[in-house]
This record gives sequence, C-alpha cells and structure tokens, in this order.
Amino acid sequence: MAATGDLGRRIAHHRERLGLTLEQVADRADMSPGYLQYLEQHPGTPTAEAMYRLAGALETTVEDLLGGGVDRPPGRGRARLAPTMESLDREECLKLIEPGGIGRVAFNGSHGPTVLPVNYQLREGSIVFRTASGGPMDQDLRTGLEGVEIKIGFEVDRIDEAQSEGWSVLVQGPAHHLPPDEIPEVTVIPWAGGARHLYIRISPQQVTGRRIYNL
Repeated sequence: MAATGDLGRRIAHHRERLGLTLEQVADRADMSPGYLQYLEQHPGTPTAEAMYRLAGALETTVEDLLGGGVDRPPGRGRARLAPTMESLDREECLKLIEPGGIGRVAFNGSHGPTVLPVNYQLREGSIVFRTASGGPMDQDLRTGLEGVEIKIGFEVDRIDEAQSEGWSVLVQGPAHHLPPDEIPEVTVIPWAGGARHLYIRISPQQVTGRRIYNL
C-alpha cells in the first residue's frame, strides 16, 4: 500500500489526541513499539493489514492516516444505528474548547451572513483571535458607536469519523477590538499567516453545546 501524506505526523497526532503512549498503541495494533516509533519518525510503507490494525488502534480510518481525505468535508461516514445526543452545560462546553485551536466566527458581514475560520485561544473565560487591521472582519465587527459592540457567534467542533461521534460548542457574545494595552499575554498564531495584528475578544454571554455518541 503506497503511503500518501505525512503518515508519521498523522500517527503521532492521533496517538496524542487519545492520550496514549507508544507502547499502548503498539499493543492495540499488535505491533512492536520500536516499529511504531520508526513509523512516527521515518517515511515508511506499512502493509495494508498493518495500516488497518493501526487505524483501529488510533480510532480513525486508513484514509485519514494516509491523508486521503484532506480536501473532503468531514462527516461523510455513515451514522450509527442508535446514536445518542446530549446537551452540554456551560462548564462542559468551556472545558472542551479550553485547549484552543480552530473555531468559526459567524457574523452579519457586508455581503450577508458570513462564517470564517480563525485560530483562537481561551483566555480568562473569553475567546481571543487575530485578524488583519482594516480587513473585512475588522470593518464588519465595528458599529461606529463608542461603547456599542456587535454580538456574534463563535463555533468549535470535534468530529470523530471512525466512531461517527462528535461535539459542537456555540459561544455567543459581543466582539471587542483590543487596544495595544489590553492585548493579553497569549500567542495566537494564525495558520493563514500575513499581517494579522488586530486582536479581537469575544465575551461569552451564552454558551451551549451538544455531543453525539454511541453506546
């Protein structure tokens, strides 16, 4: 089976996501820890059987490990026969999004309803992200009135393709442009790069979430 994408990086990512050691994953996949370590650190082409065992051990799919679904929308797998959905309280929601990562900002833009992905961090209970000064998001999130802020939505989710499970958290609240003296001591590094020196903070007024899992 020809490997595509960075197999070692994807193996390490899923192992860390599950909080498992090399030994634990190797035991699950019925392979030696030394071989698993080699796959994480060097280019390799495991057999099809080894890839299926490894994907099962990491609770993902062979396609995902090989990078075959990078350009496809998530959630294309089949739903389970008896999924369970539960509502999450505010504390559970904030705990899920606390590590930071990528979320989606939803607001009423100049061309209508707009949703954009951003890298964010959770700081003292607020969402903090960066954007370009003078850019579309900068302008669309200003009211032009001092002390009046626009209320927006911010969504974060996690989808487990292999298990057909996941969760989503929705945060709603005003967006505040941070002046230099209010910029928190956090490092938010946008994947998009470029000059994104404007920090925006969302103060959560309403936090809701849902989780789908299978018994």
